[in-house]
Amino acid sequence: MATKTTAPAKADLKLKTKTDRKTHITDTVLRDSHQSLLATRMRTADMLEIAPMLDNVGYWSLEAWGGATFDACLRFLKEDPWERLKAFRKAIPNTRLQMLLRGQNLVGYRHYSDDVVKKFVERAAKNGVDVFRIFDALNDTRNIEVAIRAAKDAKAMVEATICYTTSPVHTHEGFVELGLKLVKMGADTICLKDMAGLLTPGAAFDLVSKMREQITLPIHIHSHDSSGLAAMSYLKAIEAGADIIDTALSSLASGTSQPPTESMVAALNDSPYSTGLDLGLLAEIADRFREIRKKYKRFESEYTAINPKTLVVQIPGGMISNLANQLREQNALDKMNEVFDEIPRVRKDMGYPPLVTPTSQVVGTQATLNVLMGERYKVITSETRNYFKGLYGKPPGAVDETARKLAIGDEKAITCRPADLLEPELDKMMRDIDGKAKSIDDVLSYTLFPIVAMEFFEQRDSGKLEPEPLEEETQDQTAHTVLHLAPSEFNVTVHGESYKIKVAGAGHKVEGKRPFFISIDGRLEEVMIESLTEVIPTTAGEIERPSITQSIRPKAKKEGDVTTPIPGKVTSIKVTVGAKVSEGDTVLTVEAMKMENEVHTPISGIVRKILVKIGDSVNPDETLIEVEKE
Repeated sequence: MATKTTAPAKADLKLKTKTDRKTHITDTVLRDSHQSLLATRMRTADMLEIAPMLDNVGYWSLEAWGGATFDACLRFLKEDPWERLKAFRKAIPNTRLQMLLRGQNLVGYRHYSDDVVKKFVERAAKNGVDVFRIFDALNDTRNIEVAIRAAKDAKAMVEATICYTTSPVHTHEGFVELGLKLVKMGADTICLKDMAGLLTPGAAFDLVSKMREQITLPIHIHSHDSSGLAAMSYLKAIEAGADIIDTALSSLASGTSQPPTESMVAALNDSPYSTGLDLGLLAEIADRFREIRKKYKRFESEYTAINPKTLVVQIPGGMISNLANQLREQNALDKMNEVFDEIPRVRKDMGYPPLVTPTSQVVGTQATLNVLMGERYKVITSETRNYFKGLYGKPPGAVDETARKLAIGDEKAITCRPADLLEPELDKMMRDIDGKAKSIDDVLSYTLFPIVAMEFFEQRDSGKLEPEPLEEETQDQTAHTVLHLAPSEFNVTVHGESYKIKVAGAGHKVEGKRPFFISIDGRLEEVMIESLTEVIPTTAGEIERPSITQSIRPKAKKEGDVTTPIPGKVTSIKVTVGAKVSEGDTVLTVEAMKMENEVHTPISGIVRKILVKIGDSVNPDETLIEVEKE
């Protein structure tokens, strides 16, 4: 492996002076740009092909890891995210590599214990990360203090981050106070993270000016071009004293991504803020990525273009596409505007959290459920309940007590640092994964994503790692019909029209027919058929039939039979045989579409049988747990 670049000293980051006002560039083409535009599906091999050229540009850093890339590597690309990082480090020895770290959430969707946070940061630095951009969705500094200390111990650079948003409880003066707090915590740079494209040019100039009056560290601006304002806001921030900006090469820029690198470089040329980067080299690299992007056409979304409506609803672009998918799965895409209207109300109920992972998912999913159910908080997600319990941290403003009571009843919310309630978990995970893990990095992957990682390990060990097909791999290979098979997922092209089909599960037969739960282009449908030959065209020729998860448990018939409303995998079991439960209690959780869904007991009584274990695939109408009235 190439010699790892070391975290730069503070002396390498001179502030702008009258004689030296150079602007530095961080390019997001290896992470945030394709996360924002292509659902994080770009494969490592495609990026490595161009990595040496990127290393010659002279960027301040390349954002290459973190965010959703870790999950997507394991879940969709069937790649080891740690191996991706090592490969980047080897191919890019002369440029700082940067990652996005969600504080105590790391790259996952819950808080992890301190021992996990420390080990993860240590291993990330060892494998190639120079700069850790560390943030908390609520700007609760208690949730980033351990990660900051761990990065400092690893001799890496800490880019402590302020999540920018607008609301009745957020002010520029408050953001400056937060910045001063981050300086005291050991930050090497301060990042202003505008994840939804809300930072207007005037606000950028005012906020950076106020920060520059009291903060001497370099200021790094991150924005998305969702509203079409980011490039103008960057220029005003630079004029006010910002030192570094995030951009993306033009072939993966704009819309919900960052402003184009070449455009910003050109705009700053012949000015006191010139970047010194070679436009010709940047254009050449952009052309290479433009060709690569074509392979990922099936992951493009109509919701990633510039849309100034984000200034009104304050929804990050990635969140918009996620909401669209959720509604499409429920055959309710026509309710999108109702969800847009509901999101600000839920956000107000929750004390105006900035909408960034994971709070964007918490707010967006709850708003969607409120609309679909026709009643606010009739159904409450585990994440919403945990938010109102204080398990994500301290909300920026006061929460609505009526909403809180609907979520947690008379239970008191915690006021301590959430991670203080967590027992060390790394040793336990090592024992749980014994025999499957090949390294401490495997253990960390399992700790963050137990079910997804275990599937990955099993497929890796069997030599059957098969990523989702790309556009070029789903092209029509005959003049009529072609099927491309995964274990229970395939793409059908009929007379030039392509459909992504996924058989999520199969229920019990009724009058000779069995319910199959089939996702067609992301929309979940239930069909009653005798066999899959009614779904898969017989004209496809000789094909290997996909392996379908069929119901293996008794059909739910009795009033105390607990079942799941959607196909998924069991992620936790909350009860034991003999336990007393009350109607509505959560007895297990099922993961579907990357979201955890609580499953409740329909009656009060005693748990007599548990017919599942963690990791089991389950289908609607199966009995998962039997509850008997006392």
